[in-house]
Amino acid sequence: MNDWQRKSPLDWETYVNKMVKVAAIEKHEYEGWVLTVDPVSASVVLATFLENEKVSISVVMGHAVQEVEVLKEGDDEMKQRLSAIFAPEENKAYSPEELEKRKNDLKTWLETNHIPVTEQGDLGRTLCVAGALTIDPPYGPDECSSSNEIILSRVQGLIQGYLEKQQ
Repeated sequence: MNDWQRKSPLDWETYVNKMVKVAAIEKHEYEGWVLTVDPVSASVVLATFLENEKVSISVVMGHAVQEVEVLKEGDDEMKQRLSAIFAPEENKAYSPEELEKRKNDLKTWLETNHIPVTEQGDLGRTLCVAGALTIDPPYGPDECSSSNEIILSRVQGLIQGYLEKQQ
């Protein structure tokens, strides 16, 4: 076990959102922004920003890490960029008015197709389809949940088709 693997998760956490240079075995060096460190294997996940807003992700296995040198601290803007890397595309910010419109449009479309739908929750933000499936904001196929996989699959397909026709 090397020194890097002996560190605690709290030690590794101090490297998150920082530009580092990782010296690994066989004289390999890796540079990038630390997204996370796996607490079990001590592997370092690095992000490098390329042109065209593309991101390259590298994983340096914990057993191969010999030294980690901090090159630069991450500012708030960089922390935001790093946290957005794995955020789903659908997670873009919708105004309350846009969410209300999406909900009402989907509800109307479901009712037009003779699919029973009601609003649930304190604010009526969740749609409930036939008492067997719920759809949370922003009302896409990924926000559907149900214990019945057949209903889940079919309603997700319907919503996907509905959203494709909207565009």
